[in-house]
Amino acid sequence: MRTRIDLFAFVIALASSAVSTADESREPIDNRPTATAECPSETTTQPTERAPVALNQKETVFLDVPGKRLLLHSEVVLREGLLEMLCCIKRTKEHEAILSLDAKAYVVHAGLLALGAKSGTTARYAPEFQPATGQIIDIFLHWEDKDGTPHRVSAGHWIRNAVHRYFVANLEELPAGVKIPKNSELRFDERHQELTWYGPMTESQRDELLSLSENQGFRDAIRSFYGKTRRVNLEANWVFAGSGYYVDDKTGQRAYQAEGGDLICVANFPTATLDLGFESSASGEENLLFEADTERIPPLGTKVIIELVPRFQNRLNLQKRSPKKPVKD
Repeated sequence: MRTRIDLFAFVIALASSAVSTADESREPIDNRPTATAECPSETTTQPTERAPVALNQKETVFLDVPGKRLLLHSEVVLREGLLEMLCCIKRTKEHEAILSLDAKAYVVHAGLLALGAKSGTTARYAPEFQPATGQIIDIFLHWEDKDGTPHRVSAGHWIRNAVHRYFVANLEELPAGVKIPKNSELRFDERHQELTWYGPMTESQRDELLSLSENQGFRDAIRSFYGKTRRVNLEANWVFAGSGYYVDDKTGQRAYQAEGGDLICVANFPTATLDLGFESSASGEENLLFEADTERIPPLGTKVIIELVPRFQNRLNLQKRSPKKPVKD
């Protein structure tokens, strides 16, 4: 029986074989798509002559060597709620991920390595926070709607800033004469001298609250709440952090840490295969920065192909921890 590390080596060998048998005489294929209405700043992947190679028996992870991309066959498991990841491993964290993939995380890692992507380091919290590093991986989502119409968008199109949470502003006292409407999400905590608001705020709600007082501090707080609840979709880079391994004390076997579910994260985990390259708290629901953009996500159960495209430029494009501490190739 193969150990997990043996299987990792096997997948690497399979992926390397797919790379070595590619037609080297062919001109490199530009897999950036032509602009589309849903993804205007990106390009649609051009079809390749050579079929992608399955890297696992379940045929949910495919290596497309000519297209320089990895294709993950996933499905929608969540459309509403706070997020810790875009995609998790099946039967792990479906309550906080939009997509679920029926595959081992190490297979995805191996596929990215086979494409020439370089892994970096996962997020670190001690002695001070350091974001994940690694090669930038562009992520696109493919699916068909109920009419069979194909769609392709950047992954950030389905993820927005979290607004279904509490927002807080310091305010020494409620302005004289202000009576907060009973049906309002606005609250004033006299003890802690805080004004709070829950959830998205509409223009009419903003204007109604602004009409209650000319007090500058109160008005600044209301405008701040309104601004923070505007839809802002994720426009950040994922990096190939690479997760890591731990050794089972009982068996002595090494295991890939992302098998716990942390495949493509939007909250920083030290076990993530892919993570955002900036600080995004994973500590407590009230601190999560992102949520599912429900209106843009197809129905539960929809089959979605996740397209992972390592970004190559003149040199390996690694997102650095800081200008003073560049990542070593």
